[in-house]
Amino acid sequence: MADKKTRQRGLGRGLSALMADVNDDTATTGDAPKPADRSVPIEKINPNPDQPRRSFDKAQLEDLANSIKEKGIIQPLIVRPAPGKPGSFEIVAGERRWRAAQIAKLHEIPVLVREFNDTEVLEVAIIENIQRADLNPVEEAAGYSQLMEKFGHTQEKLSDVLGKSRSHIANCVRLLTLPDEVQTYLRDGKLSSGHARALITADDPAALAREVIKKGLSVRETEKLAKKPVGNIFSDGSKARQRPNPEKDADTKALEGDLSANLGMKVALNHKPGQEKGQITISYESLDELDTLCRILSVSNPA
Repeated sequence: MADKKTRQRGLGRGLSALMADVNDDTATTGDAPKPADRSVPIEKINPNPDQPRRSFDKAQLEDLANSIKEKGIIQPLIVRPAPGKPGSFEIVAGERRWRAAQIAKLHEIPVLVREFNDTEVLEVAIIENIQRADLNPVEEAAGYSQLMEKFGHTQEKLSDVLGKSRSHIANCVRLLTLPDEVQTYLRDGKLSSGHARALITADDPAALAREVIKKGLSVRETEKLAKKPVGNIFSDGSKARQRPNPEKDADTKALEGDLSANLGMKVALNHKPGQEKGQITISYESLDELDTLCRILSVSNPA
């Protein structure tokens, strides 16, 4: 019950208030940095164990470390008192600066101390990551998905507060319905978001993705390839997998896309031509996703 209340209450003290802290924190240089509450010994600062971002580019950390050596840390980190560790602090936002400060061999770091609860810490971490310009499309999509799944926000609400269009958020989240292989190509920069979106409704996105990369196709060429009829021949001589059903119309594909974006899972809609019935297939990738789906479906059931 407590978990349901957490999901329904929205983003902690309010997403706008949390955004204010993140916006104060996102720059490492600037003419008007926010003054720190205090300086803390670097060994007293711990990373957030639930930080959604796991990869930090080594070259970028080195560049940031060199900047810190020359100018110091311009914008203080946001921290909270570390649970169960008196005198220590846990990073809420600014882990890149903390890592770079270690490379630069700083002994103390300027911080802003905030009394965030566990839920708000995760919210701020996700928001901060979304605000980063160097985020890859899959990481950005995962951030939106987490904000909607964990905290019950709609695409419209995120659009209003984060300053992103609803279509941008919807298109990002749809990328998570692609196979892991295609998502890896996205993370590695072998495919752009435009390429990936063109593959979402394809019968075999992974095979098409390999063909796009092999031929260096443009987004427009990828869109044409994804729409080709059955019997399409690839550059290696193989044939595209035969589609069991006729080509779906644009409205059906759009509805599939909207349902996939809202659920964060791949949805296939098979409507029988000339009839008023059909099937909806929802694919989940883990037991956690199945649990989420069951929770979503049970919301409308008073029992």
